Amino acid sequence: MALRDKLTEQLALSMLARDGIAAIWQLHLSAADAHRTGHPKAAQSILELAEAAEEAWLRAEGSRSLICCSKSS
Repeated sequence: MALRDKLTEQLALSMLARDGIAAIWQLHLSAADAHRTGHPKAAQSILELAEAAEEAWLRAEGSRSLICCSKSS
């Protein structure tokens, strides 16, 4: 994993820990605002962060469902 990808993931995880799933929505809104105000590179970076947060959230949800289902077996 490239250093930039690792830093992006660490920041995404930190934001998720602090704000929960709302962080993903806020990142998407911020990316749209950056794009709308003429900052396409910032928008792209924010979108990468949003995608990393969403992937981490989905991984965590998958882990929780596996734990949940394996306990009842």
